[in-house]
Amino acid sequence: MALIITAECINCDVCEPECPNQAISMGESIYVIDPAKCTECMGHFDEPQCIQVCPVECIPVNPDYIETKEQLLGKYFKLQAQTTL
Repeated sequence: MALIITAECINCDVCEPECPNQAISMGESIYVIDPAKCTECMGHFDEPQCIQVCPVECIPVNPDYIETKEQLLGKYFKLQAQTTL
């Protein structure tokens, strides 16, 4: 399951540097999460770091990108392989 940042985002800048996959970036008006890079921190941490630091709790699961833990871990390994090339 990739995560999504909702319109409640206050652009406080705390989530972006916490993402180990660099899946979070500034969108047109709020931060956005690239679902192709979001592993919910699987492989890095026990819990999504962006959710942990978000002061307004605006980062739920993206219902358009439902993935199993196995799929998230597979995405993690694929992303890691790309960064070592």
